Order: sequence, then C-alpha cells, then structure tokens
Amino acid sequence: MTQPYDHRAELRLPPPDRDWKQTLWVILAILMFGGMLLAAAIHTAPAVLSDWRIRETARPIDEGDVSEGKCHAKLVFHICDATLVVPTPAGAVARRVNYVFTGVHVGDYTVRVMADPAHPDLATTDLALAKLWNRTLTLVACVAVLLALIVMPALALIRNRRPKQLAEPTGPA
Repeated sequence: MTQPYDHRAELRLPPPDRDWKQTLWVILAILMFGGMLLAAAIHTAPAVLSDWRIRETARPIDEGDVSEGKCHAKLVFHICDATLVVPTPAGAVARRVNYVFTGVHVGDYTVRVMADPAHPDLATTDLALAKLWNRTLTLVACVAVLLALIVMPALALIRNRRPKQLAEPTGPA
C-alpha cells in the first residue's frame, strides 16, 4: 500500500527570521560579483578574443617593447598585466593587455611581443598565444561561476520575497 499524499510537504515559506539585513547582504554580494564579471568583460575578454583572431598570423616584432609588465600568482591563477608597444610607419601603437590563466609556475616569465602585420594594434605576446586555450577555459569557468554567484542569490531573493499576509496563517486552525 502507498502512503497518503501529504499536501503540506509542498508548502514552502521564507525563513521567519529573514530581515532587511540579509536582503542587503544579498544585494551587496550580487553587486560585488557583478563588478567582478564586468571587470572580466572589460579587461580580460577583449585580449582573449583578439588573440583568437590573430593566432595564425601573429609574428614576432623585434622592435616591440613590453613596458609596465608584471605577473603575480594567487594559488594556481596567474594574472599578468602589461603595456605592449609596437612601432608602425604611422607611429608607435601601445596596447594594454591583461592575461589570466591557470598553472603551477615558479619564477619569472619571459615574453616576446607578437603582432599580425595587418593589425599591429592587436599586439600580444608569445606567452599569451601559448596559453590561449588555458586563458579561454579559465575565462569561461570564471564567468560561469560568477554568473551562478549572481543568478542564484537573485533567484533566492525573488523566490523568498512574499507579502506578509501570505506568510501569516489566517482564520481558525
């Protein structure tokens, strides 16, 4: 025999101790993770996309220069920032790049400036091209995690938001 169906098991009410402070923390978390997502879209994604565009045609630029280049590691995440300068007949072209990739590495990186002769404004480095798949997968994973950290609390906030009269029992019990 089967047990009778219990309709009360489907009722779900927001936690009774939920207050404005919890809502504020959720909103602040959404804004923080949204800012991180925006930073990835502004600083990291354009370099990845342009590197995919020139990966086949990029050539070493002997006169190219790396200024303000630095990398630092956080656990297995490596974050490199640099300004690449490529001389052209019309004048020097400078490009600020940001690379984020994963791996275990101790020591310094040595890089060489690379560019497509047809698009010197899309300068990159040999390190960036060598780590292109790694950078792409790292970016996709970080974006997916950040989207989840934005969407899930937002859905929980919307789902748990109910008018007080729905949460309070009415009539005789």
